[in-house]
Amino acid sequence: MNQTQYHATWESLDSRQMPRWFNEAKFGIFIHWGVYSVPAWRPLSKELYASYSEWYYATVIGDHEFGGDAFHKKTYGENFEYRDFGPMFKAELFDPDYWASLFRRSGANYVVLTTKHHDGYCLWPTKSPYKKEWNSMAIGPRRDLVGDLTTAVRNQGLRMGLYYSIIEWESIWTHRADTGYYVAKSLVDRYRIPEDKYVTEHMIPQLKELVNIYQPAIIFSDGGEWDGSEEYFKTKEFLAWLYTEAPNKDEVVVNDRWAKDIPGNHGDYYSSEYEDTDAIGLDHPWEESRGIGGSYGFNRAENIEDYRTSEELVHELIGVVSRGGNFLLNVGPTSDGRIPVIQQQRLLDIGEWMTVNGEAIYDSQAWRKGHDTDQTSVAFTVKGNNLYVICTEWPLNQVSVPGIASHKHLEVKMLGTDKPVTWSAVNGGIAISPPALSTRDIPCRHAYVFKIAEFEKA
Repeated sequence: MNQTQYHATWESLDSRQMPRWFNEAKFGIFIHWGVYSVPAWRPLSKELYASYSEWYYATVIGDHEFGGDAFHKKTYGENFEYRDFGPMFKAELFDPDYWASLFRRSGANYVVLTTKHHDGYCLWPTKSPYKKEWNSMAIGPRRDLVGDLTTAVRNQGLRMGLYYSIIEWESIWTHRADTGYYVAKSLVDRYRIPEDKYVTEHMIPQLKELVNIYQPAIIFSDGGEWDGSEEYFKTKEFLAWLYTEAPNKDEVVVNDRWAKDIPGNHGDYYSSEYEDTDAIGLDHPWEESRGIGGSYGFNRAENIEDYRTSEELVHELIGVVSRGGNFLLNVGPTSDGRIPVIQQQRLLDIGEWMTVNGEAIYDSQAWRKGHDTDQTSVAFTVKGNNLYVICTEWPLNQVSVPGIASHKHLEVKMLGTDKPVTWSAVNGGIAISPPALSTRDIPCRHAYVFKIAEFEKA
């Protein structure tokens, strides 16, 4: 067990050695689920972030420009508040064991659940005095959703992570809205947690509560990077406690969204959302997250055309991992606790591909030499003395692999088939010819992997 004492300085915190499991895992499942899953609607837009249905409270209610407020009043009534959705979030069909089994079959190695989004609703029976009537045990499901899913996920041999919103729309001032608040001032006046108590009596105690009760492998913080300083949110003090004293200190990893100016500078790994940041590379762990569609929370406005196909998602997984990152793919359950069947189908298709080709993904690293090639449909990963050449299209011609120093003892095969693969030495590398296969013999769909065993790097 790690006995290192970490201090509330970035020099000390950044010296912590990243737990190995995260870089080995490569693929995880994100879950956005809460009161916002009841209305489950936001007008669609091609703009980044603009279709997020989990933002219903802050972007639909009161929105006149795009018709959101008219939709809300027509559907739910003139005086229907966001908090009136609370009793409607019943999760009566929630089956945590089925969810966890589905995630395992997708090929994922970890799961991250939204315990509290920006609306402040908590999916566990928090002891915060400000959330006595705004949590899943007090209103709605009447059960500990975090605890139930945590148990089921771990029973499937997966690691469990928890998302936590640092900010709450009813309590935190913002520069992102003209009014200075995310929601109507009358709601702020009614529900706001006092500014001088928000961090010390609510946020930090909640974070420690989640850590001590559920011992997550990941803490995915969010929202703090927009306005608040690390001094206000006491970021360094909490991380020093987490790394030194917490019961999960040897396993837990955290992202970089704790406070302003931290993203891309501090955190065990950096967060990218729908490829919205360039603060990623081969020199620091990172993770790309996205929904299957354009929203994280389930959005009833989305149709099949708004969802990525299984092939597109497999290709995105390949692209992220071949650039050294992890891929966190989100599902948005319905308010009654079902994962939409089309989202399940996407996960199972990914799992089917991973069953054949997972060794090219799990515990792999980016191959720096592979980034020098101009083959747009070819990606590379490396693990030990094995190089994986991942083709996102069936190769009609030879596949060029640069930078292989020696051809002695070299063995080339395609994962999922025993059909022989031929290759030849060419210009400091090799050229691979695909095996002759009938459609019945093709090992998988969406992408095809050549394994080069015992290769030596140039």
